[in-house]
Amino acid sequence: MAAAGDKGCEHYRRGCLLRAPCCGKLYACRLCHDGAEEHQLDRFCVSEVKCTRCRLLQKAQQRCEGCDNLFGEYYCGICHLFDSDKKQYHCPECGICRIGPKEDFFHCSKCNLCLSLSLRGKHKCIENVSRQDCPICLEDIHTSRVGAHVLPCGHLLHRTCYEDMLREGYRCPLCMHSALDMTRYWRQLDDEVAHTPMPTEYQNVMVEVLCNDCNARSTVRFHVLGMKCQNCESYNTTQCGRCSLSLEEQ
Repeated sequence: MAAAGDKGCEHYRRGCLLRAPCCGKLYACRLCHDGAEEHQLDRFCVSEVKCTRCRLLQKAQQRCEGCDNLFGEYYCGICHLFDSDKKQYHCPECGICRIGPKEDFFHCSKCNLCLSLSLRGKHKCIENVSRQDCPICLEDIHTSRVGAHVLPCGHLLHRTCYEDMLREGYRCPLCMHSALDMTRYWRQLDDEVAHTPMPTEYQNVMVEVLCNDCNARSTVRFHVLGMKCQNCESYNTTQCGRCSLSLEEQ
C-alpha cells in the first residue's frame, strides 16, 4: 500500500487515500494503484477515501468530515480527482479532467480531444485521433497526464515524445509528413545542392519521387543530398521509380 502522508504522492498533491473499489486497498492515486496491482482502478467508481491526517474512512468529498482537512484544492466529483489548483476543469466530452484554464481550450468533436484555442480552425482533424496510442512510446494519449502535441498532419504525440523525436528526425512516424515547418531548411538545402555537383556519370540521372508532404509525384534529377518535389518544393521525398537518363543524354 502506498504511503502518502499529507502531501499525496509523486503524481498528485492530496490529503487522502483512495479506497480502490476493485480490491479494497488504499492508495494515494489510481496511478500508484495501477503500478502495484495487476488490474486497473476505475476512477469513476471510487466512493470512499481515507483522511491522511485523522485516518477517518468516509465518502469521497473535498474536505474531511472528521478534521476538516482539505483533500485537494481541486476536486472533481466525477473523476474523483484530488490535486493542487492547476486550473483544472472537467470536460464532459472527453469524459475526464483536463488542466486549464478552461477558457484557453476548446473540445474538437471530431478529434475527440480538448485543444488550445490557437488551433481552432487551424489543425487537421482525424476521427477519434486521441483514442490512438502515441506512436513513439505506444502509451495512451487520451488519459495521459502528459500533454498532447498536434502535428500538421493531424496525428498526435505526447509533447515529451515529440521533443525527443525532433532530436532524431523531423517526420511523423505514422505518415512521414514533416512534423514542423521546414521551409527555411529546404532553402538552405537548395544552396547546398547547387554548390555540390554530382559526379559526371550521375549529373543527368533522373528519378521519380513521391513527396511525403503533398503526395505529388515528380521526375527530378538525382542528388545524394536530396531530391526536391516539383509541386511544393519540399525535400521530404522518397524515390518511387527507376533511374533513367535525361532526354539530352538519350
